Amino acid sequence: MTIQRLTGTSVQRVEDPRILTGRGRYVDDVVLPGMLHAAFVRSPHAHARIVSIDTSEAKVMPGVRLVLSDADLRPLIGDMTANGSAGLFVATYSALARDVVRLVGEPIAMVVADSRALAEDAVDRVVVRFDVLDPVIDMDAAMRDDAALLYPDHRSNVIYRTEHRYGDTAAAFADAAHVVHERFLQHRHANVPMETRGGVADCSPATGALEYHTSHQAPHAMRFQLSMILRQPAHLLRVRCGDIGGSFGQKGGIGREDIAVCAASRMLGRPVKWIEDRAENLAVGGQAREERLDVEAAIDAEGHLLAVRLKMVMDTGAYPQLGFPASGYTNVVRSLFPGPYRLEHYDFDAIAVTTNKGTYVPYRGPWEVETWVRERLFDVLARTAGIDPVELRLRNLWTDDELPRQSVTGVELIKMTQRDTLLDARDRIGYDAFRAEQVEARRNGRHLGIGFCNFIEPAPFMPSLIKAIGFMAAPRTPQEAHIRVEPDGSVTLFTSQQPHGQGHETTLAQLVADEIGIDIARVRVVHGDTQVTPFNFVGTGGSRAATLASGAVMGAARQVRDRILRMAAELWEIDVADLDIVDGAVVAIGVPSRTLPMPMVGVLAYTRPGLANDDGSLGIDEHHAYISYEGTWSQSTHCCVVEVDVETGQVKVLRFLVVEDCGRMINPAIVDGQVRGGVAQGISAVLFEHSAYGPDGRYLATSLTDYLIATANDLPHIEVVHHHSDPDDAVPFRGVGEGGAIGAPAALTNAIEDALVPFGVKIRE
Repeated sequence: MTIQRLTGTSVQRVEDPRILTGRGRYVDDVVLPGMLHAAFVRSPHAHARIVSIDTSEAKVMPGVRLVLSDADLRPLIGDMTANGSAGLFVATYSALARDVVRLVGEPIAMVVADSRALAEDAVDRVVVRFDVLDPVIDMDAAMRDDAALLYPDHRSNVIYRTEHRYGDTAAAFADAAHVVHERFLQHRHANVPMETRGGVADCSPATGALEYHTSHQAPHAMRFQLSMILRQPAHLLRVRCGDIGGSFGQKGGIGREDIAVCAASRMLGRPVKWIEDRAENLAVGGQAREERLDVEAAIDAEGHLLAVRLKMVMDTGAYPQLGFPASGYTNVVRSLFPGPYRLEHYDFDAIAVTTNKGTYVPYRGPWEVETWVRERLFDVLARTAGIDPVELRLRNLWTDDELPRQSVTGVELIKMTQRDTLLDARDRIGYDAFRAEQVEARRNGRHLGIGFCNFIEPAPFMPSLIKAIGFMAAPRTPQEAHIRVEPDGSVTLFTSQQPHGQGHETTLAQLVADEIGIDIARVRVVHGDTQVTPFNFVGTGGSRAATLASGAVMGAARQVRDRILRMAAELWEIDVADLDIVDGAVVAIGVPSRTLPMPMVGVLAYTRPGLANDDGSLGIDEHHAYISYEGTWSQSTHCCVVEVDVETGQVKVLRFLVVEDCGRMINPAIVDGQVRGGVAQGISAVLFEHSAYGPDGRYLATSLTDYLIATANDLPHIEVVHHHSDPDDAVPFRGVGEGGAIGAPAALTNAIEDALVPFGVKIRE
């Protein structure tokens, strides 16, 4: 067997020379002959009826080629309908506003002109008359009987309700030594990818074929939805994604602008480009994380968690994203809230409401609120019972002899190492010494605090979790890979992953190179082209790549390796067991002089019919599908140390430690980058970011000067320590894409409250 040489090492990223020298190919780098540019007329009101749209003046502006409203598009394309589930109201809506606008920034009309500047000039000449309606911008206001209705036919702004009961909370509360009641609020913030949304649509008048270049996480899902909405034959539709400057969940759905731009290109028979500016992205590109959770929890005198009752309200915004349904968010929060802890009596109620705000979209760890609330709750319970917060967590974690088992919600808990990561974090941070230092610092007027957070991350979602969530039909999540040996002996991998910063061109190439036995420089990874890559609805998201993509790639690479060895055995008339592939050449074991270099393998495979394939076909070309199983957990303990200036409120993060376990690592540097990037976003969410709305429903940020995000100067060095427990299946890798952003908010918030204990300060938002 070929010995692994690359996997587990911090190989320099294959993507970096291209990206760091400015040679990446992002959407705005796509320039096509005859290309036109689009800009949108957007609503200035959060809620209003459209009385009239006058485009006559805009149509005669210099350089204007097309002006469209819903009336122009309606005969040509269909409407947009998101995924649904039982009990969920899902609004159907048009690419351009029809009759009513429901948020500031909603697209009403589109202008296509010779340049972006000319298109924007013409946008200012479109006259729209409105009958302004009362906006609904607060989840409580949305639920009032006298609230203005976003969708009058539904007769309520509540679009989803769910109730679940596990065990007997009434009996458990009756036995409690301590009961706490708390309300936790998580404010709305945005994904803020470095590259905003955008697309270039190119429709051929000769063939009717439409090609769409876009910045998106899931090209095949985009193609599938575009085909249906545009009524475009799928065989005449191709979606292409190049380099992508981040997404964090925002680019997993399909935008109204995507539909309009593609329709315009088809109408004009010319390429049409639209690139979102930052103001558009902040207001209508998608926002996340606006939830309120009322929690009642009971513990016994020793601090053992007896029961939790939880009521969740989620603000979904005005329109559903074409992708993840609103019910999915509440149900994944419900399913994961118990985490790695011993909770056996649990009530969960949830309501999702619609308001005149931007669409709620997934954001790195879309279920993060379950961790934030649970880990904040443990600190509240610890102070109530007079027990150290680390000790309280240790008393409530499942022990090794109690595992594996199902959680109270039915999720399989396998290979839990949370106790190990917590103890290691406690020791590495010097917890006992810190508590002594904290006491002395308070005497000197300095206020230090420490906070911990435990969480388990499904990486990726496993069958039992999908069943517990209950909104998806597929019990497992497959991933495919396709590997082809080229005539010169190099290897091309086609993956349905769509990286947007994760480094898959490197990690997947490492796996291919090791499994086959060739140099990583001889491996090319192809992604982002629906014409050649395997079909997959999700693309890259939900920490799928480390397990699913790796399983598919390793399977296909092993099949290629076996095919190469069988071909050499046939050629040399030698037993295949006596052959290996070493440093890019087939070698006869014990006879080092007898070699078949990969370039010759490629030549023979394509020129000797029947040598590589029994049916006489040429080349070596293998597919493999990998299906996920149970036990796909990553887990982590975050520990944060802060100092709070009680005069100014300034928070300084002094240390941030992450002790995590994602199984084995393909590329440790990339894993560390994923963890640190997520932590940076979690810190930024707590201390800087806020998607704020005025009382009239107007979004208050127009740029990154008033929507603040943390910079390198605001962040500490993030210490990352790895544990390595091998999962129970053939793929020993687990994802870490969500974890940093899930754990950091709770650890940081706990630390801030801990610093302010002498003042009796409670932080619940």
